[in-house]
Amino acid sequence: MNSFEEIGLNEEILSAIKELGYETPTPIQAKTIPHLLASDQDIMALAQTGTGKTAAFGLPSIQNTDISDKSTQTLILSPTRELCIQIAKDIESYAKHSKGLNVVAVYGGSSIENQIRALKKGAQIVVGTPGRTKDLLKRKKLSFNSVERVILDEADEMLNMGFKDELDAILEKTPDTKQTLLFSATMSKEIRRIANKYMNNPIELSVERTNIGAKNVKHINYTVLAKDKYEVLKRIADINPDIYGIIFCRTRRETKEIANKFMHDGYNSDALHGDLSQAQRDEVMNRFRKRQLQILVATDVAARGLDINDLTHVINYNLPDDNEVYIHRSGRTGRAGKSGTSIIISNTRERRKIGDIERKFNLSFENAKVPTGKDICTVQLYSLIDKIQKIEVDEEQIAPFLPAIYEKLETLSREDLIKHFVSAEFNRFLAYYKNARDINTKSRGSKDSSQGERRSRKERRADSNLSRLYINAGSKTGLNPVRLIGLINNALDSGDANIGEIEVLGKFSFFEIDTAVVEKLIKQLTGQKFEGISLVIQVSNEKPQYKDKKKKSSRRSNYRSDRSESRGYGRRSGKGGNKRGDRSRRNKKR
Repeated sequence: MNSFEEIGLNEEILSAIKELGYETPTPIQAKTIPHLLASDQDIMALAQTGTGKTAAFGLPSIQNTDISDKSTQTLILSPTRELCIQIAKDIESYAKHSKGLNVVAVYGGSSIENQIRALKKGAQIVVGTPGRTKDLLKRKKLSFNSVERVILDEADEMLNMGFKDELDAILEKTPDTKQTLLFSATMSKEIRRIANKYMNNPIELSVERTNIGAKNVKHINYTVLAKDKYEVLKRIADINPDIYGIIFCRTRRETKEIANKFMHDGYNSDALHGDLSQAQRDEVMNRFRKRQLQILVATDVAARGLDINDLTHVINYNLPDDNEVYIHRSGRTGRAGKSGTSIIISNTRERRKIGDIERKFNLSFENAKVPTGKDICTVQLYSLIDKIQKIEVDEEQIAPFLPAIYEKLETLSREDLIKHFVSAEFNRFLAYYKNARDINTKSRGSKDSSQGERRSRKERRADSNLSRLYINAGSKTGLNPVRLIGLINNALDSGDANIGEIEVLGKFSFFEIDTAVVEKLIKQLTGQKFEGISLVIQVSNEKPQYKDKKKKSSRRSNYRSDRSESRGYGRRSGKGGNKRGDRSRRNKKR
């Protein structure tokens, strides 16, 4: 269908969406809206964020509402407060000319009493988060007796966030005769379980993700050591004086750490994460929308509902576990015909994952060099000069002060005056980057790298400032690389330590870690209980002689602490390893 008029929407809705600039239905809208207007059959739709889902279920929900009946007829569930508020606002804008239709958003972090009062006035459409919706249901302040449609938006995200019990409790209280619409980016076993239990012969719809900005997005990868990632962030911000972007982190804790460092270092930045109150979140989001903040540090979940068309940069401090998430992040820039840049700050062990993203989504990363101090100072200097040239001069305002100024500066030549002025504005960058080191890692296959591969492990540890430690736990006591990294992260109360090679044997293991944290790690871990044994951690300078025949079954893997989340132990862990042939060859040489 080429227009909304052909779909069968009423004049009130057509008038509202025309004012919003809607002209042509997206694929999910073209498939979903006609079906919902003509049928009460359930729908299970595979669709990403950014495909126009809200209008796809929102427009027919408005048209199918009996405005004379003030009871709740449509229930929409979403995973986060931000998305809940955004959906409610969107539906209100679609219903601008549908007089008498009320939309109420219910979510945690805001006064439940205010939401109860709004519900009492009548709300034909309720948009809620699972937790608050269940709470209102339990208090008998929200009735589902008249509900005709239940919409689960981003169902996979709700399950990922642990709302399974809440969803079950809510759906069990809705009428059996309702129409159920399920929108999800993935179709996991849990999604299928909900569909089988609560949906009646649903039709399945699937649309490709429509990222209108994808063609305008430049994808850049910087490969550095884990300990240098924050320095890369600073250099990215400094080399782009007019940056307006989002830095995506994996966890709330990391988000707060990075934002606090950024603000402490004088950058115009703030954080958006789940530990903020609703009032705090609204304040941060409004400041960012108004461009009072240049850089927002956020988790994926917290950034839901933040829809801005003129972002210049999206920076991935960590690669997301799901490649689709990277595409969604990058799609936040390069919108509305503008160009944008999506940046990954990776380590050498993530090359394969970056390659997977390139192949799956048919895009190409530029493996760029981290800007040098000289590069940054040059850009900042020219930016300063440009601002001076373009600044508006109010002759009338400054005229009374000019004679005194001329008198003060009459001893300086034109050249000296320029030098003094530039130095006054520019000394901070010059001082910081005066002896800035090259933090780029050597690419595999380069001459320098090949020579490095031939050097001894001991030499490479020395260059990377790693120490080799022994721990009296191995595979027989339940230790594996993931659990070891979890122990390390918990002991250090951080996931930023640079972890090198991990070698897990039967009764003991060896691992490499940043020398700067060795003393603290030994102190924190020694004596702790792990699977019934008291841990012993020691510095190991030499490789031990293996006497048992089971040495060939030892597992050697290369891990970094910044790869993926560790369940039950550390904040982050890694996955990776060498090929079996490489392992066996090394074992034979021992």
